[in-house]
Amino acid sequence: MHDIRAIRENPAAFDAALSRRGDAPMSSELVALDAERRAKITAAEMAQAEQNKASKLVGAAKAKGDEDEFQRLRALVGQKKEEVAAMQAEAKEIDAKLTDMLARIPNLPADDVPNGADEDDNVEISRWGTPKTLDFKAKEHFEIAGVAEAMQFDTAAKISGARFVLLKGAVARIHRALAQFMIDKHVDENGLTEVNTPVLVRDEAMYGTDKLPKFAEDSYQTTNGWWLISTSEIPLTYSVAEEVVDESALPIRMTAHSLCFRSEAGSAGRDTSGMLRQHQFEKVEMVSITHPDKSDEEQKRMLRCAEGILEALNIPYRTVVLCTGDMGFGARRTFDIEAWLPGQDTYREISSVSTTGDFQARRMNARFRPTEGGKPEYLHTLNGSGLAVGRCLIAVLENGQQEDGSVVLPEALAPYLGGKSTLTADGTLK
Repeated sequence: MHDIRAIRENPAAFDAALSRRGDAPMSSELVALDAERRAKITAAEMAQAEQNKASKLVGAAKAKGDEDEFQRLRALVGQKKEEVAAMQAEAKEIDAKLTDMLARIPNLPADDVPNGADEDDNVEISRWGTPKTLDFKAKEHFEIAGVAEAMQFDTAAKISGARFVLLKGAVARIHRALAQFMIDKHVDENGLTEVNTPVLVRDEAMYGTDKLPKFAEDSYQTTNGWWLISTSEIPLTYSVAEEVVDESALPIRMTAHSLCFRSEAGSAGRDTSGMLRQHQFEKVEMVSITHPDKSDEEQKRMLRCAEGILEALNIPYRTVVLCTGDMGFGARRTFDIEAWLPGQDTYREISSVSTTGDFQARRMNARFRPTEGGKPEYLHTLNGSGLAVGRCLIAVLENGQQEDGSVVLPEALAPYLGGKSTLTADGTLK
């Protein structure tokens, strides 16, 4: 959510920043609507003052026995009361319209975010690891012999429809081990607090984390009004809604492993093979709630937390900063981590780490109380995948694949797999 006062004070800067995202200037329309709203409020206040003044005089006229003046003042009080109610209603209607407009405008990019139209304009900032040179043609994850029988798309389609998968046996265990490994690393080494969140949330939580109203079609809603979360960013971030946190409690760093649900609206025909893009998936999420002066530093810290997972699993990756045209709606700056997938012979996104500034905090009225006193200020919120479990499974399987159809698994997973380190070509662990 944007601050209308900031737009009013510097409309040119607002429009210039918005144009970097490819959006048309909006300040003049917003400022005009705000001026109309404030004029109605002022007029209502003036009418209220006149009503109060007339109300005081009514009794005096009655006491003097001046019936004509008494009746005139009574009529004036009634008239002003109606005017006040009408103008307050108009101001409320205009305020709702203004709020809705502001809620649909994307966050403004940070000054250091590169300009660009789409993913082709993203800027690579680092690489880690070297993709292995295989002496055989690499297979995609679902084609590997040791995986094929345990990754059942047809069975899942029979149960739930397209873009679901049923994992069985050793592959299901590896998937579970990856999630446990990520959580343990974030808690034990990265200092995050583990949280087990609901996966059903209210409208307010979706709105506060910028998923509503703009992206309703991308999510699933139950018949009684709850929303299935697309990421545990939603409940983790909204946990501080309507609160004033002591500055000394910052930063608040949380992580959660949860089911996630996305309708994938508008993605027909994209990544339909395998389990790269699913309606239901699992993700380990990181969320930080910080002081505004620390949010850029915190984003870099979160990025290293996510990158460290891939390094521990020995998965080559590259990190890019998203350009203005490829950033998400609520992001001020986003770093994407892309894991190397031999089966596709390319890097694919496995994590996004974003700072939203005070964009979400304004929507959900989340503030902190400065240690040195003064009025409460809005918090900054950040979120990042640490990592997408299914995509990490894909990376582990494809990077560890052997010519005979087996998969050599990362050493870091051995403690979670009973000491076993290989998925054999017949789908067992040894």
